[in-house]
Amino acid sequence: MEVKSFILNMLDCQQKTLMTALDGLSYDELTWRPGEESNPIGFILWHQTRDEDYIQAMIRRKTQVWIDEKWYEKFNMSDNPNEDGYGYTSEQVAAFIVPQLTDLLTYSEATRAQTAGFLEALSHEEIDRVIQTPFWGDKNLSQLFTEFLDEVIQHTGQIAYLRGLQRGIDK
Repeated sequence: MEVKSFILNMLDCQQKTLMTALDGLSYDELTWRPGEESNPIGFILWHQTRDEDYIQAMIRRKTQVWIDEKWYEKFNMSDNPNEDGYGYTSEQVAAFIVPQLTDLLTYSEATRAQTAGFLEALSHEEIDRVIQTPFWGDKNLSQLFTEFLDEVIQHTGQIAYLRGLQRGIDK
């Protein structure tokens, strides 16, 4: 299996796991925090999508879906359209207004479509192309997608865990 097929398969698997974890959640469950230092499911999903949007835009050298489609306005974050939730304090997380799940999923789907479309069009040779990144220095695309997969898999696990804390196993 070539690298890009592996990445696409992993993203499909991650998406199925995520959708299972989100299925039927109420807004209260989406915003619930098990402790003052914890993130709620809705915040994690937003941050995970913001991270994907940032990485896919950087790799494609295009504007983020968040900016192009004005999601920052839809989520009432026009005062800081570059916000992504990275490094938030517990006070910032507590002040974060979690959007409705349908809105979070629509933004997530639009971002994932950009990621998948880029990967599907990518040639086998291009996966080793090195790009300069603002935070990680020079990385090839397979390294960046590996780090991205690590991020989304961890966050999906966190979301599933928080669902389990609230509902128990398989509920």
